[in-house]
Amino acid sequence: MIAPLHPKSRVRAPARDAGLSVVTVAYNSAATLPGLLDSFSAGLEGIASPEIVVVDNDSRDGSAEIAEAHAVAPKVIRTGENGGYAAGINHALRTIAPGRHVLILNPDVRLTPGSVRPLLDRIEAPEIGIAVPRNLMVDGAIDPTLRREPSLASIWAESLLGGRLAGRLGFGEVLMEASSYEHERTVDWASGCALLIAARARRLAPEWDESFFLYSEEVEYQRRVREGGLQIAYVARSRFRHIGGPCRSDPQLTALLVSNRIRYFRRHHGALSTALFRLGLAAGEAVRAFQGGTHRTALRTALHPLRPPLSYRAENSG
Repeated sequence: MIAPLHPKSRVRAPARDAGLSVVTVAYNSAATLPGLLDSFSAGLEGIASPEIVVVDNDSRDGSAEIAEAHAVAPKVIRTGENGGYAAGINHALRTIAPGRHVLILNPDVRLTPGSVRPLLDRIEAPEIGIAVPRNLMVDGAIDPTLRREPSLASIWAESLLGGRLAGRLGFGEVLMEASSYEHERTVDWASGCALLIAARARRLAPEWDESFFLYSEEVEYQRRVREGGLQIAYVARSRFRHIGGPCRSDPQLTALLVSNRIRYFRRHHGALSTALFRLGLAAGEAVRAFQGGTHRTALRTALHPLRPPLSYRAENSG
């Protein structure tokens, strides 16, 4: 667990930062990683000497070899284990000079021409710690990646109304209303598929919390950045494409997602509030259990004791 920031750690003064490093963490990502690397030439247009880092979490499908052979010539870090997404990011951050901004990307993200420059322009403002783009799905529709801080109100709204309707009405955790994505704004947090972290934010929060392994590490990290006095900025004119991952079809990933949502909430709230949060999550999954196995998996996970944080690592590292 990462220690919370002390109030004296707050940063307000402008920082003299220079240089961009791009980080992606690969784990059996051979199907998606080449497309990301291919998109760098156009997406990083106008940016001088970007550093590209690929962290390979012991892939068995040749992901590291694909990265090493690619024309963009990334630095490839082989961790030798599947230590989780946050651990992979930390491996990269420890090799990157502290004065550089860091763009963190999932392997299933694609940059569009000139899409990174607006993010860099936005973090020139001294109050901004992280900038995030407008993410588009394969069909061109908005990928709703902006979020509100998890709360009892949001979990029960999603339970009773469903996530999409709750989000459109402004009550859910996910910002679903189309108007939220039309203009620049600040948000509580955003999906970790694409985050530009300013060097000033890295000084506040040097590392990610590896206890989450996968899921909720990005909300935890962005909360620490906000607690340090910096803001999370959404930049509508920066457009990325996001293919999306297997969470909703993989029972193990679903269980990990639910477990970590509860663990994160419990870290910042009392026992009664956490019990009500957990009950709200379970109620919503119970109503939708007839729709498929992942809802039933989520229900079981919400009702039963949380899995140890490293259990998924043990099951998937052999």
